[in-house]
Amino acid sequence: MNALEQSMIRDISLAEQGGLKIEWVAAHMPLLGRLKEQFEREQPFAGKKVAICLHLEAKTAYLALVVQAGGAQVAVAASNPLSTQDDVVAALVRRGVTAYAWHGATDDEYHMHLNKLLDFHPDILIDDGGDLVSTLHRERPEQTAEIIGGCEETTTGILRLKAMAADGELKFPMLAVNDAYSKYLFDNRYGTGQSVWDGIMRTTNLVVAGKTVVTVGYGWCGKGVAMRAKGLGARVIVCEVNPIKAVEAVMDGFEVMTIHEAAKSADFVVTVTGNRDCVTKDAFAVMKDKAVLANAGHFDVEISKGDLTSMATEVRTVRKNIEEFALADGRKLYLLAEGRLVNLAAGDGHPAEVMDMTFALQALGLRNLLQNKYEAGVHSIPKEVDEYVAQLRLQTWGYDIDALTPEQERYLSSWQGE
Repeated sequence: MNALEQSMIRDISLAEQGGLKIEWVAAHMPLLGRLKEQFEREQPFAGKKVAICLHLEAKTAYLALVVQAGGAQVAVAASNPLSTQDDVVAALVRRGVTAYAWHGATDDEYHMHLNKLLDFHPDILIDDGGDLVSTLHRERPEQTAEIIGGCEETTTGILRLKAMAADGELKFPMLAVNDAYSKYLFDNRYGTGQSVWDGIMRTTNLVVAGKTVVTVGYGWCGKGVAMRAKGLGARVIVCEVNPIKAVEAVMDGFEVMTIHEAAKSADFVVTVTGNRDCVTKDAFAVMKDKAVLANAGHFDVEISKGDLTSMATEVRTVRKNIEEFALADGRKLYLLAEGRLVNLAAGDGHPAEVMDMTFALQALGLRNLLQNKYEAGVHSIPKEVDEYVAQLRLQTWGYDIDALTPEQERYLSSWQGE
């Protein structure tokens, strides 16, 4: 069967429109472009099946096509039902990639799509948040022996993988792409910072300048959200459970409070933690009228939708991707994109140039898994791969940097100082 006959998608007639989106990002992702040329020559994935479970929008599509150019059979499924762009999925299928995804999939459909992706019997995989890997281990453990290894995109996914490894349950190697410098220093900070506010602003059409923004979580993604909010003219409050990160937030110029105190003055609340129940009924009870709630962590559990629903006398959709929760005292709270990733569910995700670095790491990570033998467990992206991506980035910008002389290298490696 061809890709279309095997796929489960919304509408193949959207392919031309999706193809234009892919062409646009490809023109702005020169690192992947270089790797595509290299892979076409070297065919590092010849004879291999690659499963990709990521947010299915144009940048991911280009990554899939780059891997395909390296000789792989590629199949994709969505890591988040609301971030899937049906036209992009259709364009991938037209280009020979098998797809199991459509926008707005129910929980049952989402689970079905993951299992269809596993029915593809991949040799290597890319995951985002750990759902594909955990589904494989929980429901189809006999299939784990077929997997050479995989790459994980996110902080949340790596935490889940490390928990699996600590329990002795992770049966094959996974490269922690998120932990590479060329990923989290740029994707998490600059990518999340820009795309979150893009999603919030295009969805609400509200001004940020002069407002109070509460950023819940001050990891690298939280740093980006807070930094961009400050740049837009907002007063920024940070909520943290880690005292070191809280000190960092203060020294970066932000106020630090508990969520209960911060909620009292919040105009926007953005969660970026990777944990559940970070904003609950205690915070909702003291929030200002018309406060806007958005999540930029991986799953839709950071803002308690159960608490919001139980406190509301009426819930209605007042604008695309905005749910209004009317409370008994007359206040109204607004939840964006059902509490899912606001930058993808209500936007186009990170900028193409930022994802160019991350997806270059993903493509090179897959190649590295085939070139080297790793034990089961969570492994770092090799330093030379990380630095190679950064060097490529500089080259595409036209920048040159200095190099250590042999004498400098000897000095740095000598404990005697000479």
